[in-house]
Amino acid sequence: MSPQTTSFKSLEDLRAACLDLPAGSDASAGAVARRQDTLTKPPGSLGRLESIAAWLGRWQGRDMPKLDAVKVFVFAGNHGVTAQGVSAYPSEVTVQMVANFAGGGAAINQLARIAGAGLDVIPLDLDHPTGDFTITPAMDEKAFLAAVSAGYDAVTGDLDLVCFGEMGIGNTTPAAAISTALFGGGAEKWTGRGTGVDDAGLQRKVVAIEAGLKRHADSLSDPLKIAAALGGRELAAIFGATLAARKNNVPVLLDGFVCTAAVAPLARLHPTGLAHTIAAHVSAEAGHRRLLEALGLPPLLDLGMRLGEGSGACLAVNIVRSALECHARMASFAEAGVSEK
Repeated sequence: MSPQTTSFKSLEDLRAACLDLPAGSDASAGAVARRQDTLTKPPGSLGRLESIAAWLGRWQGRDMPKLDAVKVFVFAGNHGVTAQGVSAYPSEVTVQMVANFAGGGAAINQLARIAGAGLDVIPLDLDHPTGDFTITPAMDEKAFLAAVSAGYDAVTGDLDLVCFGEMGIGNTTPAAAISTALFGGGAEKWTGRGTGVDDAGLQRKVVAIEAGLKRHADSLSDPLKIAAALGGRELAAIFGATLAARKNNVPVLLDGFVCTAAVAPLARLHPTGLAHTIAAHVSAEAGHRRLLEALGLPPLLDLGMRLGEGSGACLAVNIVRSALECHARMASFAEAGVSEK
């Protein structure tokens, strides 16, 4: 990992930050809602587009939200648990895909361009995979905090909306492990085929997750220790970035299963920890719909996607832009000379 400003010195330092979250602006959300009621449409007829506009206003703290600065962050990490045969692809693909992002050849490059979003790809110590969590914690406290801090430090208050994505061969296994640890029900409930493992590979994933849960049983009462013991650097960075977005009044579009699992510990630490986020889509990965339901996050899109990279979140930027365009540019009944009800 490249040198950086470390934002958190201990788990307790991080925990304190997670427990002290701004609530957003009721006044701005109310101003948006009042304007919606004056526009040339039946009240509520734009459905979630109206609530999206109010969500932007609340978390930006603006009566008239804006989307001038939108950015996608893709965090990349490698995972020691791939030694258990949990992925259909080798770990070197992570590095190769990071190079593909840099060359503009990935799906997220195209989707970010069409959405009018910047793209930052942040590799996290790819030459040193996390520990195999069936044997050892994925990250010790120092490594976990460094990855959280890398994500936290990436997000600045001059952004209007952010999307988070990930690249990491094998990372649906940590995502399923975190989901199981946080919400129970056994590994089979949360484990899917990821990049396309066969039946034997799926069973290896379940066995690895159960072994990890048993190995780290003493950590399972603490969401932060769960994220360190069972997660990955890119998941930790997404956690940190989502926390920073909340502190900086920047609304967040969440991507798929890995991204959602990465931020789920924040919801366990604070009852409104994910209030500044919207689930952009529900992926085809088996556990994602269950996880969104457990977190109370209804998705905007359901397109059968399972790519990661922030692809589903980036697609949803276009919906958010549409919500804002209607809110900002529609005429009121008075302006248009249209009779009200």
